[in-house]
Parts: sequence; C-alpha cells; structure tokens
Amino acid sequence: MQRREFSFSAATLAASATLGSAALPALAQAQASAPAAAFKSGRDYLTLDKPAPTEAPAGSVEVVEFFWYNCPHCNAFEPMFDAWAKKQPKDVSIRRTPIAFRPDFEPQQRLYFVLEGLGKIDEMHKKVFNAIHVEKIQLNTADQISAWVEKQGIAKAKFMELYNSFTVSTKVRKATQLQDAYALDGVPALGIAGRYFTSGTQARTLERSLQVADALIAQSRIKAK
Repeated sequence: MQRREFSFSAATLAASATLGSAALPALAQAQASAPAAAFKSGRDYLTLDKPAPTEAPAGSVEVVEFFWYNCPHCNAFEPMFDAWAKKQPKDVSIRRTPIAFRPDFEPQQRLYFVLEGLGKIDEMHKKVFNAIHVEKIQLNTADQISAWVEKQGIAKAKFMELYNSFTVSTKVRKATQLQDAYALDGVPALGIAGRYFTSGTQARTLERSLQVADALIAQSRIKAK
C-alpha cells in the first residue's frame, strides 16, 4: 500500500493473492530468463542518488523486503517473496524490514524485532499475517500484541522486556532510517544492494518486482567485480 492510498487494483491484488505453488516454477523460469537490459531505471526501478546503508557481508548482494503487517498487499506478497527468497544462492543476503509511515505503526515494528530476537521469525511471521488478515485480530497496540503472543506460547513478561529494550528501540530507529534512505513511498517494496529500489507499483506487478530484483542482483554482481 502507498502512504496515502492503496495503489494496486482489486484485480492485481486478487491475482497476487492466488499465486499458488503451481505457478511458482513458471515465475522462477521467467525471472531467470529476464535480462537486466529488459528493465530500465526510472521505469521499472529507481537508482538511488545516495547509496543506502547495507548489512550484507563483503561479496554478498543485499535484498531488503520492506513490509507492514497490516498491509493486505504485503500479506499477498509474503508467500511469493518467501518462495523466491528460498531459491536465492548463498551470495544473496536477504532481510526483512518493518516500516513505519506513522508513529502508530511502531508497535508492529517492535513485534517483528522481538520475534527476531527470540529466534521465532520462521515460526511466527506468517502467523502474524494470518491473525490480522484471516482471523481479523487487531494487533495495533502493545497491549493487543502482548495478549496475542501470550496465546501463542510466548511468555508475556519476556516479550515485553524485549519490546521495551534498548536493542529493539535501536532496531526500530535504524529501520525507519533505512526506509527514509530508500525514499520509500509504499509497501511491499524491495531494496537491492543499497543502490536500487523496486516495488509492485514501480515494476507494475508484484510478480514482476521479483523479476526486476533478479536482474538487479545480477547487475550488482557484475559491478562488484
């Protein structure tokens, strides 16, 4: 979703949400066959004027997925991105970054970073999306979130200790700085190598944004040599 409004049509969202496992091989084949020359800066992706900070080790290409748990487009994109991420080679470093376009987004940023600190992203990330978009549970405040995670078997006291910790506060600050460095205007979106930005809006579909990301990863490898 964009900062001010949803940017995808209902048809695009429906197509994204229904991309099943049967379509993934075709998507992967299309990604692999799409050369960098097929995509243009300013049309399919943006090239940053000033590189954004990265955390990837030397020799790796970083891909950052920006998301917001309440965003229906991020919910639709999650299975696509997850399948794509699992197929990336070892030199592609992938991380997720929860965004905050407004102060009231921050509790969900903290939720993600607490789950990360507890080593429970693999177990809980999809459950958060499902709770919000399928079960229609409100997870917008610290009280709502802590009550929900306790039902998932996470000790409330430990969760809140990390939720209010300096470590999580620092990660929230850095996440917001990173979204600003990429001049983020909507989610889901992808930052590549600290130099490029694409999204479903920029690339015109969520599926195509992954093809653009593949091309930019390859382009970044060439530039690094």
